[in-house]
Amino acid sequence: MEGEQEQGREEEQGRERGQERGREPLGSRERGILALERRGFPGPGAKERAIREELGMSPVRYYQVLNALLDDERALEHDPVTVNRLRRVRQSRRAER
Repeated sequence: MEGEQEQGREEEQGRERGQERGREPLGSRERGILALERRGFPGPGAKERAIREELGMSPVRYYQVLNALLDDERALEHDPVTVNRLRRVRQSRRAER
């Protein structure tokens, strides 16, 4: 009896994972944002210039999209190191307020 219940749970979890895999992957804009966040920038203004030139968006919009992206599980799957680092930074800044 217990084995049947456990097998049922495993099958249900497998279906849930399959549905998650059926989600749309991150778009090129979202992947570009994460790639930009992995890079280091030499001085003030360099990152904002790269945002405008490489992604064609304003820095304000960039940070709005980035903040939403940090809550997206697809982003975590795509680049867990960067997403987790940025989540920690965001959490520490919230704690300081």
